[in-house]
Parts: sequence; C-alpha cells; structure tokens
Amino acid sequence: MKCEHADDADLGLTTDIRVCPSCVEAGDTWVQLRVCKVCGHVGCCDSSKNRHARRHFEETGHALLGPANPGGPGGDWLWCYEHDAYVTRGGEVG
Repeated sequence: MKCEHADDADLGLTTDIRVCPSCVEAGDTWVQLRVCKVCGHVGCCDSSKNRHARRHFEETGHALLGPANPGGPGGDWLWCYEHDAYVTRGGEVG
C-alpha cells in the first residue's frame, strides 16, 4: 500500500537542531528528537513527556516524520502517524 503522505514530504529532509525547542522553552527534557518530513519542525518523540512531534502532527496534519539524527543509534526510518506504520523510502507502508 502506498502512503499518500510521502507525496507531500521531503524524505531526505534533515536538521542540525539537537534540542526540542518547545521542551527547552518549557524547561523540560526529552528522550529522542523527530523531524517533520513536510516542514522540518523538530519535536520530541512519543517516549518523551510532552510528545511535541505528535502535537505538531495533530496541529498541522503533517503525518511523516523521522529521527532528527538519522546517523545516530536509532537508525534511519520514516513513520506515518495517519497509517500508524513505518514507511519505506519508496513511499510504501509496511
């Protein structure tokens, strides 16, 4: 099955941001960072207290994200909130 959200995304989008700006503003910490593959927003993951990446999706509908540091220990992957599944670089769900 094709993820239609991949059509609106820049699957190669990365960032140099290494903090969750919303957590820093609130004086909180985070577990891992995620980058929105539509606009480049950086937010903390679902394992973090504030789940800013998910909040960004809920506010904007930008469904695709990946790790903010794809060369790091978490690897390189894509996730679609709408499909609740991983997405391949070719845009396939699963």
